[in-house]
Amino acid sequence: MTSKARVLNAFDRIKPDRVPVNYMSNPGIHAKVAKALGVRKYEKVRQAFNVDFRGINAPFKGTPHFKELPGRKVDPVYGFYTKWIGNKFGGYEDFCDFPLMDADEATIRNFHVPSPDDFDYSEVYDYCKSKKEYAMGVGDPGIGTVINTTGFVMNMENALVNLITEDAATIDYIRRRTDMELGKMERLIGAAKGHVDFLWLGEDLGTQDKPLISRDLYLKVLAPIHQKFIDLAKANKLRVMIHTCGSSSWIYDDLIRMGVDAVDTLQPEALNMSPKYLADRFGGRLSFHGCISTAGPLSYGTLDELEKQVRDTMEVMKPTYGYMLSPTHSIQDNTPVWNVIALYKFAEKYGRY
Repeated sequence: MTSKARVLNAFDRIKPDRVPVNYMSNPGIHAKVAKALGVRKYEKVRQAFNVDFRGINAPFKGTPHFKELPGRKVDPVYGFYTKWIGNKFGGYEDFCDFPLMDADEATIRNFHVPSPDDFDYSEVYDYCKSKKEYAMGVGDPGIGTVINTTGFVMNMENALVNLITEDAATIDYIRRRTDMELGKMERLIGAAKGHVDFLWLGEDLGTQDKPLISRDLYLKVLAPIHQKFIDLAKANKLRVMIHTCGSSSWIYDDLIRMGVDAVDTLQPEALNMSPKYLADRFGGRLSFHGCISTAGPLSYGTLDELEKQVRDTMEVMKPTYGYMLSPTHSIQDNTPVWNVIALYKFAEKYGRY
């Protein structure tokens, strides 16, 4: 089977020839993995691991609207700031200097949101055509996200309080941001000219052992936003996958009703997120992308422990015909290089039907 056919079968819960696989990593560990494999480009690593997924995006080309700050990076699309936090394994960009923290109504209502026209779609079709054997996705775990993306600019406490109270200025900002993302997704789909297979969106909905927000808040405020992305996908005959961190299976019945085809992340250590729980409760109604925790044997275990996790996960998930093996998040810098390489060898060993 081609990668495209294999992934579409998994989305539709039709038996493929093997479990599809995906790869996501932080730049630091990726560079080490690429060196160990004797390659340089990201695409070469994906080919070495027989990764079945590819994705399209459109780079920002608009006029910068956000103030530069010393020692900070500013995102040109969303206007949030990050600073480099180093550690013994490498480091990461952490959010800081929240421009809308404790902001008044006028500041929130006037916070800049770019237009879908501020992105460059000119290379989308050629890229899709060159990768036509792969499953092509549009979006990512950050698209459609209400809580996190709002928290990036006003901090998490302000974001949650303003969502719970349905603060009018914040809801208006989220609406404007959503319209921009929807417009961008629509243009990407159009530019791909039939080569897109699925839309990927996200929302972190769980802590390790409980919901992050109430179901009532999700259905009243967040679900109508996510429904717009789902409707856009369905209008273009695309499958839909949603990223949901933590203990989030409490909302999966609602996501099924809304038209979601697959759920992503699936942290097995979180409450009601084990492969067995998910397969028993949602197998046949949802497909699954993830389950290989970046906080488990992949990062901290021996090769034997990692092999056992992959084997056990496959034994539970493969009978659903809807499993797609992936790290739960981007592989972190503290992960042993040989564990990353072994993960994909084990996926090949145990993923065949």
